[in-house]
Amino acid sequence: MTAKRAFILVMDSFGIGAAPDAARFGDTGADTLGHIAAACAAGKADRPGLRAGPLHLPNLEKLGLGLAAEFATGRLPAGFTMVAATGAYGAAAELSAGKDTPSGHWEMAGCPVPVDWGYFPRTEPCFPPEIMDDLIAECGLPGIIGNCHASGTEILDKLGEEHIRTGKPICYTSADSVFQIAAHEIHFGLERLLTVCLAAKRRFEPLRIARVIARPFIGERRGSFKRTAHRRDFTTPPPEPTLLDRLQAEGREVISVGKIADIFGGRGLTRKVKGEDNAALVDVTLELMKNAPDGSLTFVNLVDFDTLFGHRRDVVGYAAALEAFDMRLPELQSAMRPGDLALISADHGCDPTAGGTDHTREFVPVLFFGPVVKPGPLGRRASFADMGQTIAGHLGIPPLAHGMSCF
Repeated sequence: MTAKRAFILVMDSFGIGAAPDAARFGDTGADTLGHIAAACAAGKADRPGLRAGPLHLPNLEKLGLGLAAEFATGRLPAGFTMVAATGAYGAAAELSAGKDTPSGHWEMAGCPVPVDWGYFPRTEPCFPPEIMDDLIAECGLPGIIGNCHASGTEILDKLGEEHIRTGKPICYTSADSVFQIAAHEIHFGLERLLTVCLAAKRRFEPLRIARVIARPFIGERRGSFKRTAHRRDFTTPPPEPTLLDRLQAEGREVISVGKIADIFGGRGLTRKVKGEDNAALVDVTLELMKNAPDGSLTFVNLVDFDTLFGHRRDVVGYAAALEAFDMRLPELQSAMRPGDLALISADHGCDPTAGGTDHTREFVPVLFFGPVVKPGPLGRRASFADMGQTIAGHLGIPPLAHGMSCF
């Protein structure tokens, strides 16, 4: 019998068209892929030395990306053509109540989240004063700055120098269920930042805040501040067993690449590997494909699409990142063994042409490929959980509680 392994690659924030309930989230017309492709086709995404011309994703297109987008929107993205796909392709809508990172990943792993998270109001200050006073006292802080909704990079430029001068950590949020703390990795200290984040996570649990994120950075003055690779997400664990838990209980190897371990609260994993950026994360994945054991799952999050380009509304950078990943796909395909199954998908959208800086409620691509895959259409899927159910079947464990297999 051919040994079987599975690999999930999440292109964080890579939506392919507005979901059926997008209007409820204020995301009518959102289309991460479609709007990037249209901008490229119109010559609006050219940057000397980075990229130019129509969006060029030949390997993803060959897997069925354009056809998957057609399921979502009723049309091919600009520059895409009808192809004889080599993968199984479809578009999945989300059942979970939110459009955040944990919900998207958990549902993909067979655990939809029907109850919405807690969120902070768009006021200044936006955090409950009694909680912040207690946090300041518990952690011996001189105070905090920020206390608002903000873009992570913009608030560093605005408040980074004050943070270094005063020792007050920068606290901010977004439209997601998240409390973020930015602090200088040297002047404030990484371990101290993590300690403050853990204390904050405990205090915000009653408000159903999904994540507290440590955002360490370096630099000495405005314009030089840069986030480091030591980001850490403190996440509420999934409310019921996921594909990862089930595999771990069966004695299988479950490997986290990137921030997957943080997203699942460390649960259901046997090993975790980090990487500084998308390129490094693909390198790590290629190494794991050489030695990941039979029956294992390797779960990869490619975070740059979201944090560097989606939230920053950088259409050109997003297009270049897509093209860079597409160029690596042949390496991943060549590293696959006869019984391997791979999935490329996303956890939500983050349309870089939309207003604001928040995620967008979109369909995500479902692209299965590998030696065991029969190419062809998978249609519109009613839940991300269909992907986890498909992988459970491939790896030979009992069916999950949610989702219908794509095969």
